[in-house]
Amino acid sequence: MRKAMVVSQLRTTEVSDPHVIAAMSHTAREDFVPAAQRSFAYADRGVQIDEGRALNAPLTTGRLLNVAHVTKADNVLLIGAATGYTAAVLAPLAGSVTAVEQNAKLAAMAKKNLAGVDNVKVETGNHADGWNASAPYSVIVVDGLVEQIPQTLIDQLSPDGRIVASILHDGVPRLALGRTAGGHVGYQYFADGGGCPLPGFEIAKSFKF
Repeated sequence: MRKAMVVSQLRTTEVSDPHVIAAMSHTAREDFVPAAQRSFAYADRGVQIDEGRALNAPLTTGRLLNVAHVTKADNVLLIGAATGYTAAVLAPLAGSVTAVEQNAKLAAMAKKNLAGVDNVKVETGNHADGWNASAPYSVIVVDGLVEQIPQTLIDQLSPDGRIVASILHDGVPRLALGRTAGGHVGYQYFADGGGCPLPGFEIAKSFKF
């Protein structure tokens, strides 16, 4: 099923980075989902985990990491560690990974699932706050669909940093690559589609008559 995911989902949708393909080929996604969901681990959709959350579809994760171009020179911040799957994929790609999860139960699962992975640390904290203690980051991966990217995260990027996320843009979920310039980020939306909602980035609704 993992091989079929690589062949039919990743390779057919411009996921061409051989390091990303190798990492996703060797990471057992089924180990990061509840037992009842293991048969759906490689389906082309989000997979439900505990606490009302879901892992992004493999295609979404693959496309975001493909444009992030993570290398061993990168200090990566992962927002939305969930049960640890994307952190496990990032581990062989990056020099170091800080994975932040605001749900304490999921953070505990991620720590257990990633035990022994030396270059990944899981921290419990609000998603939108990032993790300033290990900043600056050359890459930030927001692992879920969000309504906005707060300045708090942008401030933790290095001057030449990049950020990837699924952002609700004009009411449509779009995959985006952002690059820093003068303390701000300019986004290139490169695909419409997916991403499972990630809490902590909601835009306050204003009152209208």
